[in-house]
Amino acid sequence: ANWGRFGSMHKIEPPARKWRASDEKAQKSGLRSTVYAVNGDQYTGQWENNQKNGKGTQVIKKTGAVYDGDWKSDKRHGFGTYSLRLRNGKYQKVYAGGWKNDMQHGYGTKFFDSGEQYEGEWYENNRSGWGTMYFSDGSKYEGEWYDDLRNGKGVLTYANGNLHEGMWENDRKNGPGRLYYLKKGQCYEGTWINDIPKCGEMVDLGRSHAIDPTQYALPELGLKDVNKVTRAATVSVYEQMS
Repeated sequence: ANWGRFGSMHKIEPPARKWRASDEKAQKSGLRSTVYAVNGDQYTGQWENNQKNGKGTQVIKKTGAVYDGDWKSDKRHGFGTYSLRLRNGKYQKVYAGGWKNDMQHGYGTKFFDSGEQYEGEWYENNRSGWGTMYFSDGSKYEGEWYDDLRNGKGVLTYANGNLHEGMWENDRKNGPGRLYYLKKGQCYEGTWINDIPKCGEMVDLGRSHAIDPTQYALPELGLKDVNKVTRAATVSVYEQMS
């Protein structure tokens, strides 16, 4: 073709094609350097389809909180660690474990400000399933949880070595249980209502091998049928509560 004095002309790219090319460059996919949000939050890690997917670290500007772990569709999902920045500039781990749809879910460990610690199963940010709670007073609970409270079967070990094994409801001892006084070599077996023992029987258990046994053994009950009396008392307790 003869273009005359204008010489050879460059091919003009259609506007729609240029827009698509620019948009592809703007889309975030794969591993990228730190990306800053309008509110000051920053994320360093993997992307897919313009969303956080894969491994990545997010820093929240307002609180200084840091999440380092797995992401799926812009949400914390998989395994990750959540930490808070202290006034001295150091970071304190708050939670390490499973996540699902931005919530603590699965198996994980939570570190509380009081120094207490929970290790076990989670369901949508609540302790649910089987887990162990270490309390600041030195006691430890290991057992079932539901809706962030002790519910079901569990064992509470006190700091002095005594041990309660039984049923729990709404974070309190409720139902049948046994309280072992291991150092004394005694055991109380009975029924609890809202942390209070209502009826039961105290017996010697391993007293001859106890560290600090009682001076005298418990006298034998003179009742003809101890179990029958205990069952009747238990039924009476539940009837009063109903």
